[in-house]
Amino acid sequence: QVQLVESGGGLVQAGGSLRLSCAASGSIFRVNAMGWYRQAPGKQRDLVAIITSGGSTDYADSVKGRFTISRDNAENTVYLQMNSLKPEDTAVYYCNADLSLWTGIRTTRDDYWGQGTQVTVSS
Repeated sequence: QVQLVESGGGLVQAGGSLRLSCAASGSIFRVNAMGWYRQAPGKQRDLVAIITSGGSTDYADSVKGRFTISRDNAENTVYLQMNSLKPEDTAVYYCNADLSLWTGIRTTRDDYWGQGTQVTVSS
């Protein structure tokens, strides 16, 4: 069974910083791309940042220059450093991982989601 466990959300004033973490565990053969998405009330879930297994990154235009995604391949963990936070960054942030799993016979590949962590930025 695969788990993605997120941590690091909370309440912060505008201009402040938060760091989110997401650790993947289970019968993982390989961790491919990992990313962060967010969903504000009444809105769809949108991509915030993504990082490939090779370390290439991509960001939503709204967070470029303020957020940094990174990963620790040895720990199967992805991070999101969020600086200069704005009230419009308020949302539930979800970790996503493209994982290859070992079933004992073969590998399978699928997308997995964390439970979400609330980030609230006050003005």
